[in-house]
Amino acid sequence: MDFIDIHTHKKRVSENVISVENKYPVSLDFSTPFSIGIHPWFINKNKIDEELLILAQKLQHKNCVALGECGLDKAIKTDFELQKTVFKKQIQLSEKYKKPLIIHCVKAYQDIIAFKKELKRTQVWLVHGFNKNWQVAQSLLKNGILLSFGTAIINNKKLQEVVAKVPLEKLFLETDDKDSTIVEVYVKMAKLKGVPLEILQQKINENFRIFNFSETN
Repeated sequence: MDFIDIHTHKKRVSENVISVENKYPVSLDFSTPFSIGIHPWFINKNKIDEELLILAQKLQHKNCVALGECGLDKAIKTDFELQKTVFKKQIQLSEKYKKPLIIHCVKAYQDIIAFKKELKRTQVWLVHGFNKNWQVAQSLLKNGILLSFGTAIINNKKLQEVVAKVPLEKLFLETDDKDSTIVEVYVKMAKLKGVPLEILQQKINENFRIFNFSETN
């Protein structure tokens, strides 16, 4: 059974691992499973329309798993209203091409939830690299937003307490830009949840299928 790395910035080709590599509109290699989006860090107001056209094209690629990462970040200088405009347009593309949304969020969780409540959508939303407290996690989960956890769960005691409360059917695992392997993250999660590694693999594979993460959707 495969290990699924739902979000990585590194090209990882390993047996029994499905790695969803994050791509940008300027990327060139789409030969393996990928997600693609306009990250709030890299918004260029002069290229938004051009990049949205590229997204629309690549979302139809046979190896495309999801739209993202995209989202909102209040820790950067990019105008927040512009961020929201670009995010909303990507939400619309997610719906049009029936692709799940992988979300980058910094200090903007209530804004993400507000978008979720405002917009009618059918595709799943997944906040990647979640490392906040249970109150934030609970708010996201109550609004139908899934959580992806990375290598921070290995040593972050407070985050481990949050992980213990998140249902297996509402989570994914990732390596993001870290050097650790996805297997290490799985092993730690299995220990934290008190389940055999094979059961964790089975549940995340089910999530991958149920929530429409697939190159052939």
